Amino acid sequence: MTQPVTTAPATPAQSAQPKTNRLGLTRQNYTGSPTTLCPGCGHDSVTSSIITACFEIGLDPAQLIKMSGIGCSSKTPAYFMSQSFAFNSVHGRMPSVATGALLANRNLKCIGISGDGDTASIGLGQFMHLLRRNVPMVYIIENNGVYGLTKGQFSATADKGSKLKSGLANDFPPIDCCAMALELKCSFVARSFSGDNKQLVPLLKAALSHKGTALLDVISPCITFNNHEGSTMSYDNVRAHDIPLHEIGFVPHTEPIVAEFEPGTIKDIELPDGSHLRLKKLNRDYDPTDNIMALKAIEESRSKGEWLTGLLYIQEGQPDYTTLMHLSQTPLTQLKEEELRPSKKVLDEIMQELL
Repeated sequence: MTQPVTTAPATPAQSAQPKTNRLGLTRQNYTGSPTTLCPGCGHDSVTSSIITACFEIGLDPAQLIKMSGIGCSSKTPAYFMSQSFAFNSVHGRMPSVATGALLANRNLKCIGISGDGDTASIGLGQFMHLLRRNVPMVYIIENNGVYGLTKGQFSATADKGSKLKSGLANDFPPIDCCAMALELKCSFVARSFSGDNKQLVPLLKAALSHKGTALLDVISPCITFNNHEGSTMSYDNVRAHDIPLHEIGFVPHTEPIVAEFEPGTIKDIELPDGSHLRLKKLNRDYDPTDNIMALKAIEESRSKGEWLTGLLYIQEGQPDYTTLMHLSQTPLTQLKEEELRPSKKVLDEIMQELL
């Protein structure tokens, strides 16, 4: 006669096992050093959203390179995925360093973190050429409209009429990085708010699944120098004037696509890796594959003092920089010396062509 089998109840330690993703990693595997930014800084909220997005899609930390320039924003890579490759470049020069790294190893995923000064002031020239080349990376601008490291002067993205804590008003028109990206035919352009992780996380997931340059301009208020009445980039002002284009959902390629039968309200965009970005229309008829509509929408919202957030534009199928450069499928870092060094005969033939 067999004895009945009883199962002992799970102990508190067993029931509290941390959740793992498809790689068997926990969220802790995607964290970094403790932040040294001011308590309440919007940049730390962006870090949290990056960690969540990378964990949930199962991004391999060993296949990621983190890039940054100089500024408060450029400290961010230290606060997530401490086991990944990283490079902190000279002020405004992150795009060229990232381009070189990705040409050397096209298999890497790249997240570049920059600020409004690092991008729209000293780094503007490099930023523009990164966009037009469609370098395959996620470029995140942590945009607060001031230079936080040098005591809060206006940056190039500060709105005309916005005021400093001293009461000084900005007399110059802003550079809109999303509008510039659209003009240069960047293949993925989005804007979000650091305080809205429900929107930011799926945008980050989609950007990481995109093939080409994915620009995310994230309004990230500076709690110390730009969070007062009179600032257009304060928490209160952004919350009051944040106009979402759509509700955003992200369906990874590992999950089934479930149809929602609401005619005219759902738009599915399939990404190169088989993932889907699902957009649910809110208060306007908006097509994120229409470049002209995106530019018009940005200009209209700017004239009303509003922040238009969501996926502004996407174009799939545009060849990225590694494709345009006709690189070998094997990353250059993995080629043998004899494959990289031309023979004397080949060099002689090249010289003859130049005569």
